[in-house]
Amino acid sequence: MPCTAPLVALCLATASGPTYNGRDRQLDVRPPRIDAEITLDGRLDEPVWQRAARLTGFSRYQPSDGVPADDSTEVLVWYSPGAIHFGIRAFALPGTVVATLADRDKIFSDDYVGIFLGTYNDGRQAIVLGANPLGIQGDGISVETGAVSSGFSGASVGREPTDISPNFVYQSKGRLTDYGYEIEITVPFKSLTYQPTETQTWRINIIRKVQSRGYEYSWAPASRAAASFLGQSGRLEGLTQLQRGLVLDINPVLTSHIDGAAGVPPAGSGWGYTAQSPQPGLNVRWGITNNLTLNGTFKPDFAEVESDAGQVVIDPRQALFFPERRPFFLDGNEQFATPGNLVYSRRVLAPLGAAKITGKLAGTSVAFLAAIDDTLGSVSGHDRPFFGVLRLQRDVGAASRVGILVTAKEEGTSSNRVANADLRLVLDSLWSAQLQAAVSRTERPGAAPRTGPLLSASLSRTGRAFGARYLMATISDDFITSAGFIGRPDIARASANHRFTLFGAHGSLLESASLDVLADGLWQYQGFVHQRDMIEKKLHFYSNFQLRGGWHLGASVLIERFGFDSAFYAGYALERRVGAVTDTIPFTGTVRLPNLDYVLALDTPQWQHLSFSTQLVWGQDENFFEWSSGDVGYHTASIHWRPTERVRVEGSYIWQYYFRQTDGSLVGEGRIPRLKVEYQLTRSMFMRIVGQYTATWQDSLRDDSRTGYPILIRNGAGIYQRAVALSSNVLQADWLFSYLPTPGTVIYAGYGSTMTEPGTFKFNALDRRRDGFFVKLSYLFRA
Repeated sequence: MPCTAPLVALCLATASGPTYNGRDRQLDVRPPRIDAEITLDGRLDEPVWQRAARLTGFSRYQPSDGVPADDSTEVLVWYSPGAIHFGIRAFALPGTVVATLADRDKIFSDDYVGIFLGTYNDGRQAIVLGANPLGIQGDGISVETGAVSSGFSGASVGREPTDISPNFVYQSKGRLTDYGYEIEITVPFKSLTYQPTETQTWRINIIRKVQSRGYEYSWAPASRAAASFLGQSGRLEGLTQLQRGLVLDINPVLTSHIDGAAGVPPAGSGWGYTAQSPQPGLNVRWGITNNLTLNGTFKPDFAEVESDAGQVVIDPRQALFFPERRPFFLDGNEQFATPGNLVYSRRVLAPLGAAKITGKLAGTSVAFLAAIDDTLGSVSGHDRPFFGVLRLQRDVGAASRVGILVTAKEEGTSSNRVANADLRLVLDSLWSAQLQAAVSRTERPGAAPRTGPLLSASLSRTGRAFGARYLMATISDDFITSAGFIGRPDIARASANHRFTLFGAHGSLLESASLDVLADGLWQYQGFVHQRDMIEKKLHFYSNFQLRGGWHLGASVLIERFGFDSAFYAGYALERRVGAVTDTIPFTGTVRLPNLDYVLALDTPQWQHLSFSTQLVWGQDENFFEWSSGDVGYHTASIHWRPTERVRVEGSYIWQYYFRQTDGSLVGEGRIPRLKVEYQLTRSMFMRIVGQYTATWQDSLRDDSRTGYPILIRNGAGIYQRAVALSSNVLQADWLFSYLPTPGTVIYAGYGSTMTEPGTFKFNALDRRRDGFFVKLSYLFRA
C-alpha cells in the first residue's frame, strides 16, 4: 500500500521493521539486509521501506539540549548488497519548511537532515551525508581534534564544525508534503571506506535542522557538554556481506584559459588575448582495500571558479588564510589535519603531479602525500620543489588519539623539514587535553641552518553551565614550515578562558545567556625565553544571548595593552630635518598603547526568504600604520535573500577605518562591498554573477603622537623611502555557468575581469587591467 500523506499513520502502524527510540537510549540498531532495488523519487511508498529499521525519538541539541524535539522525525534504514539506504520523514507545521533549489553544499540556510556515519566505529571521525527537503546534497567530514573556538560568538560548546570541502558520490531525492517533507538517500559502498571485517559495526547519528525555530535535533540524546559529540552516537550492528566491488574512479579533466591584458601582440599597445592550449589533466582514485585509498593526479585542474572573498587586514602581523578548493587535495584532506595547521596544501602551488594514500589500518590512520610542484613555487626560479607529508594517528582508549607528522620541502640545495608529535587526551566526559611538540630544520645556500621548536599544551572543560580552556604555546623565531600555515610566527602565548552559561525555561524568550572572560598574554619568542615582559595583554568580556526563534545577540568589551613590536617595525625609520640638514633616525615607537573596544553583533533567524547578520567594532585601538593610538572601527554586514526557490542573492559589506586621536584626521580606510547572485536552472545546473569592489586608502605616514616626523620604510633594495599617501580602487567581476550532476563530472564556463579607477566608487573612469575566459570539462568514470 503506498504511504501517501493521508495514509502515513496507517503505514507506521502496519510497518514490520523494528523501532529504535533515541530518547529511550535504544541506540544499537540492526538494520535488515534486503536484496531489493528501489526507485529514488523521494517517496517512501515502496514495500521495502515498511521492513526497514525505524529511528525515532529525537531530542533537541542546539541551542540547548536535554528536552524532546518539538517536531517529529523518523529515519528508516536498511541495506542491500551494494548500498545503504535511508528514508526520512520530517514532520513540520504547514508553511514553515525552508527549502530551495540550490547548488551542492549550499543547503545550510535551509531545513536539512545530516547523517553521521562512523564507518570505523572509533567515535572520532564520521562521514556526514546531508540533504535538504528537495534532496539537494551537502556533505563533508567530521573529525574531532579538540579544537575550541572563542571570540565574539563565545567559546564553542557542542560538536565541532563539519568540513564541507570533501564531496562523496551518493544519490538523494526529496519532496515537500502536506505534513513536512520526505527524503530518500542511497549511499553506495563504493563511496565509503570501512573496516576489513566480514561483519561491520558503524557509528550513526542523525541531526535535523529546523530553521523556522532555530533548533537542531539529534537522534542520539547527545549532551552539548560532552567532550565528544561523535562518541555519543548510536551503532549500526550486524552489517554483513557488503559488496563494494572494484573501486576505481578515473576522472579526466580538460581546462583552457584565454587571458587578456594591455600590450599583448598583435594589439601592441591596445588590448590583446593570449590563448592557452587546452590543458589535459587526470585524477585517479583506487580503493586498494576497504580501508585504504590511493589517489593520483597529473596536472590537477585549477579550482578558482570563484575568487576568494576579499579580506581586510586587521593585524598586519597576522597572515591571511584562504581555504583549499582543488578536488585532489580535498579528498581525504581531513587525515592530514594537525593542531597548528602544519599541513596547508595551498603551499603546493601548481603541481605537475601528486599522489597520496589515505586510510585506516588496525586503529591507525595513515596519510601520505608526495607532490612535485611547478617552478612557480621555486625560490631559485628554475627548480621544481618536492613536497612530502606523512601523517600517522593512533586511537588510544575510548576517545583519545596520538599522532605524528613529518613534512619536507626539497628544492635544489634548499630544504625545510618538520617533525611533529601531538596527543588529544579525553580525560572524562567533560575534560580533554591537547599536547603538541614540533621541530623544524631549514637549510638555505650561504646561510647557517636554522632549527627551532613549536610547543603547545591546552586543557579544556566543556561543561553545560561552566566551561574553561587554558592554553600555553610557543613558536620559535627559527621555526619555519614550508608545507604548513603559521599565521603569526615568533611568539609565545598564554591564555585562560572561562565561560558561564544560564538557560531559560522551556518556551521562554531567552533560551540561553553566556559570559566568556578571556585573559590572554603574548610575548615575542625571545622575550619569553629571556623572561621579558609581554608585548600584548588582553582582558576580553564576551556576552551572547540566544533568543527564541533563532535570534542571536552579542555584546563585548575588549581591554588591551599592546607593546611596541620592534621586529615588525625593523624596516621603519624617521626623517628628521635640522635646518637644511636631513637626518635618518630609528623608529622606536611608543612603548605601550592602551586599547578599549566595544563590539555589538546581531544574527537574525534563517527566515523563509531572508536572513541578516552584522557586527560592529569600535573604540580606541592601535593605529598599525604609525604605531599610535587611534579611533578605529571594523564593521561588517551580510544579507542572504532568497526571493524564489531558484534565486539566491548574497550581499556583504566590510568597512574598516583608522582616525588619528591627535587631530582626528583619517590615516587609513578599507571598504569591500560584495554581491553574488545565483540562479539555479535545474538541480545540477546554475549560473552565478559575482561583483566585488575593494577600495583602500592610506595617508602619508608620520610619527603620530610623538615627534611628528615623516615615516620612512625600507624598500626591497634596502633604501628608505617616505611612506606617501596611496590608494587603490579595484573592481572584480565574474560570471560562471556550472553543470555538476555528480562530484567529478562537471562543466564550468566563466569569465573574470579586473578593473581599476582613480576615484572611489565613481564608476566613470574604469580601466580594465586584465580579464580572461576559462572552460573546464571533466567526467567521472566509475568502475
